[in-house]
Amino acid sequence: MSTVNERAIAEELRRMAAGARPAPDPHTLVAGATRRRRRRSWTLAGAALAAACTAGALVLVPLPGGRETVASLVPTLPPNSPEQLRAVRDCMPEGGPSVNTNPKWRDPAHGTAADFRVLAEARDTYGRTALVGSTKGFVLCTPSKQTPDPPVFTYWGHEAPGNLRGFPGDLAVDVYEAKYSSAEKENYFRVVAGRVSPRVERVSITWSPGERTDAKASGGFFVARRIAGTVTRKDTSGEPERYLDTPPVTVTAFDAAGEVVARERNVRFAERHVSSGQGS
Repeated sequence: MSTVNERAIAEELRRMAAGARPAPDPHTLVAGATRRRRRRSWTLAGAALAAACTAGALVLVPLPGGRETVASLVPTLPPNSPEQLRAVRDCMPEGGPSVNTNPKWRDPAHGTAADFRVLAEARDTYGRTALVGSTKGFVLCTPSKQTPDPPVFTYWGHEAPGNLRGFPGDLAVDVYEAKYSSAEKENYFRVVAGRVSPRVERVSITWSPGERTDAKASGGFFVARRIAGTVTRKDTSGEPERYLDTPPVTVTAFDAAGEVVARERNVRFAERHVSSGQGS
């Protein structure tokens, strides 16, 4: 049986703290240390990847040769409540997320419904939209009486294998797109969702001058939505046509004292957002 080398653990923790943002929460480290029985034979490269994730538990990992152990942060997400579990299953009637707008086209690498958790929700009088994610990626779920939008999968960071904690700073806007719902009334919603650091308490989305929505940060995640307006533009044939109005938005993150800790301006609709807001 491997023995615990406290010096090796301390050195590894210092290395992880220097190379990862943010550093693991001390309470998480203490809780994880009680789980030593759940040891796994991971390579050091795998441990470094795990250390980059948002949430985790401390476990002891055998070093090459099996003589000593070091600490590693294993990616975990909070469990679903029974209601949330039903919501995930309803969102993924084919058993998992879809590759594109065809809900039956799935990729096993994206996982199954059992891998996904409800991370944050935006609710209003018209219904709700949830950010539903795994350690690899996420989907947006908007219940609808008629055929709902398919649960299209996106990797965290927009490339495989997905990097849950892979963003610098305090704010990462992962998606800005439109979702359809007929839960109460037929509407299209502009939806913004992403990740934040532990110091962020609240996120504000400025949809246009004078239009703002606040979203409470939930375990490092947020999602907000607003009914989409329409604008008239000429189509390719020169005829007037109505389109969803989707101007760029500004996303601002606040700490518990109400101070701005990060801001991302000019977030454009349906673009891949892999940068992070830095300061004000």
